[in-house]
Amino acid sequence: MWIAIVVLLGTVMGAGWAAGRVPAALGQAWLKPLLAFSGAYLFTLTVTHLLPEAWQLVPGQGPRVGYWVLAGFFGQVLLEVFSQGVEHGHVHPAGAHAAHGGQVPLLLLAALAVHSFLEGSILVPSAGEAVGTPYFAIVGGVALHHIPAAFALATLLHQRPGPARRVWPALLLFALAGPLGILSSNYLVLHERLGTGAYAALLGLVAGNFLHVSTTILFETSPEHRLNWAKLGATAAGAALALSFNI
Repeated sequence: MWIAIVVLLGTVMGAGWAAGRVPAALGQAWLKPLLAFSGAYLFTLTVTHLLPEAWQLVPGQGPRVGYWVLAGFFGQVLLEVFSQGVEHGHVHPAGAHAAHGGQVPLLLLAALAVHSFLEGSILVPSAGEAVGTPYFAIVGGVALHHIPAAFALATLLHQRPGPARRVWPALLLFALAGPLGILSSNYLVLHERLGTGAYAALLGLVAGNFLHVSTTILFETSPEHRLNWAKLGATAAGAALALSFNI
């Protein structure tokens, strides 16, 4: 659990730090292949591990889990109204937020924090081990997903007028949301206050969330519908890595 917390904190703060030092053109050059890799990895991991685990936890109650998957998918649609797609590496032009001046966009941060908290809440080692889900594979998927999100958030904040130091409290809020989800769910599981059915529902909710985010990433990395070998290679590598946990 503590390794997962350190990994999530480190990836968000590290990516935010890099955003202020990497030239914009270079950042976009490596961000797209990373997005393709993380999107394919998350999608494959969700289909091959998270969804089967949720259904195994509650045999015979597949439709109920499906309802939670739908809730997570369409709930993410609503969250993106406020987050503006930052969780999948999308950065609007600086002029798009001119009305807010140098203020930190609180609704955007809140939406990102909710998104990150939910992702962290499924990182319960004891629950995953019960059905053979590779715990650190999921930790890695969440961390990979947080790198472009943190980079995009920091880039967006750097584009706004005002002191650069205001970027760090916003990044820290985003960085802490995932670990708070981990601590909350692990506490509830250890004290047996989160039953199998509730955990399966939570898993379905986050799986739906992942399905929306990962498919959006994969579509957005090839909006022109042309063959791009770098993105194709990154997508294949992400899917292959996730599939390797089935071997």
